[in-house]
Amino acid sequence: MTAEDVAAMEASLVAVAEAGADIRHALFDRFFAAYPDRRASFMIVDASSRRMTDETVAMMLGLAKGESWVWPLVTELVHTHRAYGPLPIGEYDAFIDMAVAQLGAAAGAAWTTECEDGWNAQAAALKTMIRQARAEWQATLPDPATAA
Repeated sequence: MTAEDVAAMEASLVAVAEAGADIRHALFDRFFAAYPDRRASFMIVDASSRRMTDETVAMMLGLAKGESWVWPLVTELVHTHRAYGPLPIGEYDAFIDMAVAQLGAAAGAAWTTECEDGWNAQAAALKTMIRQARAEWQATLPDPATAA
């Protein structure tokens, strides 16, 4: 990622903030519409939606900036998620893609091709990192229910 790519991603976040948009509501509405059985996994949706949305966006921006804290956070979150039973990788992928889509919708006219490309590149990087963390946890602490 170049400094210009990061600047485009940050500009989209500024646009979302200036619009007064809180993307978590629409993001979780979309996620629960796609995965209605997953709602039961969330004891307090309000708290979880804040944290998951913030973490997902922060991790993608952190990856774009080459931040070293992203990998430890991803590994911790992947391990913590094991407590909720087997989470299909497709749900991780869908949530990340939906987060990018909601950023785009909330950014409106400020959502440029550069923004979209930057966020999508980091979404792909985060998905790869999640797969790596899952594989490493499975190798270290095997859990047949989360092997897939």
